Amino acid sequence: MWRPGGRSPRLCHSSRCNRDRTMVNLDASGVRTFVGTRNFEDSRDFYVALGCTLNWERDGLAELELGGCPFFLQRYYNRQWCENSMLHVTVEDATAWYEHAKRVIDQGSFGGPPRVNPPKEEDYGALVTYIWDPAGVLLHMAQPLGR
Repeated sequence: MWRPGGRSPRLCHSSRCNRDRTMVNLDASGVRTFVGTRNFEDSRDFYVALGCTLNWERDGLAELELGGCPFFLQRYYNRQWCENSMLHVTVEDATAWYEHAKRVIDQGSFGGPPRVNPPKEEDYGALVTYIWDPAGVLLHMAQPLGR
């Protein structure tokens, strides 16, 4: 109940207000990154071979998902952007990801070419397998250590 000298319950006094001081809903339900491709089909096939689910695809845009985390793959290439893009993926077993990615790359024909480095223990407390996709986007398959 509003009292003289008090704030009106209908007025908003936070950063989540519009110009007339009423509350607006700024809740977010997800964040997805866009991943560029040199050859859209090669990259799509590479991510699917790695184990991503292809949720949908149309007009040079696809939604892929790994471990319940979706991201967009797009038919757009800028070398500097792609070769400076990274995805950090928390995994249970970085060594298993290395072996899996090596098989996928050895058996596939994805252009690029994609590559993978053996797991490396990083200073931030993770064992990380580095995988480069056909466009040069770097995936960090990171297994937290000490859990």
